[in-house]
Amino acid sequence: MKIVLTGGGTGGHITPILAVAHELKRLNSDAYIVYIGERNSKYAEMTSNNPDIDEIRTVYAGKFRRYHGESWHQRLLDVRTNILNIRDLFYFILGTLQAVFLLKSLNPDVVLLKGGFVGVPTGLASAFWRYPFVTHDSDAVPGLANRLVARWARYNATAMSPDYYNYPPEKVKHVGVLVGDDYHQISEEEQLQLKHEIGIPSHSRLLLVTGGSGGAQTINNAVRSIVSDLLDSTPDLYVIHQVGKGKMGIYKDFQHPRLQVAPLLFPLYQFTGAADLIITRAGANAIAEIGVQGRACIVVPNPLLAGGHQTQNAKYLQEQRAVEVVDEKTIRKDASKLGQQVRKLLENKTRRLDLGKRMNEVTIPDATSKLSMILLDIAKRTDTKTESI
Repeated sequence: MKIVLTGGGTGGHITPILAVAHELKRLNSDAYIVYIGERNSKYAEMTSNNPDIDEIRTVYAGKFRRYHGESWHQRLLDVRTNILNIRDLFYFILGTLQAVFLLKSLNPDVVLLKGGFVGVPTGLASAFWRYPFVTHDSDAVPGLANRLVARWARYNATAMSPDYYNYPPEKVKHVGVLVGDDYHQISEEEQLQLKHEIGIPSHSRLLLVTGGSGGAQTINNAVRSIVSDLLDSTPDLYVIHQVGKGKMGIYKDFQHPRLQVAPLLFPLYQFTGAADLIITRAGANAIAEIGVQGRACIVVPNPLLAGGHQTQNAKYLQEQRAVEVVDEKTIRKDASKLGQQVRKLLENKTRRLDLGKRMNEVTIPDATSKLSMILLDIAKRTDTKTESI
């Protein structure tokens, strides 16, 4: 049984793929897992030494750069972006040709497209050869890559309610957001133990700040502006700030014994599980991991990402009363607004526990297992075919 997994563009696409690969191996040790990634990807190290992936292949991929809220006039004048898009059109054509020949040689039983621009060539090649494939969308707004190939998919797996998507109802599989098995609901006793493991006094309060592996400059600047006052006014507060690669300089003129700053935190589940409150972006994977653990969080959605998917994710969670949302424009103008929200939640344990409970309730903890079983079921039914282009 051969299963192809593909997706990329950010680490947020690859992390769920690794979770699926691990679950597939757990459910069927004979499954042969092939990962198709982007050639020359800066995230290649995430998959290169993973024990659950049997083979790694690469194709060229072209990204269509666009920014939420940008007018057509602005797009036309953005010369650099237009040049990159034209260049990447050729990468896309080349990658599609590569994928057509590659998939024929691999002859997979099923293909998973996790999203990201590297999935489009593989999706088109799968449709061309009639190999069954499944798309998965983590966000409330489907990504462009999946939208381009979704019509030929056997199923369209989704993270959120089918009402958020325009896929044919009979093809939708609501499985949830894919997370690794390191993430589970954290009890109060486990939280205390995790604090001890990361060097934080067990009965202190911990604020964790993370904007993802690349960091979030607006969040970084806002937290840097308020962190001194927060630490001075809250003697039992510890702050851990994941600033992102290359962004450590923001704290070059400030140090504090109860402040830890790092470009990346690993393993992240220890830090999120130990936290009493988390400030984060509204990326679907980060939110799902926090939700499975049942942690309270303040989300600051990135308003510029294509499709406004983080804004929609935050709106969905806010409707479920599972998070507090702070607008990025607000904290750019006045970082103290973020500080006020942090203080309010740090002083109200009941509210934090309620947010964590609601976050856990809107998260599907066995999403990875559900999707893996769908893939294995399709792989076993080798006589079925998808529609050709």
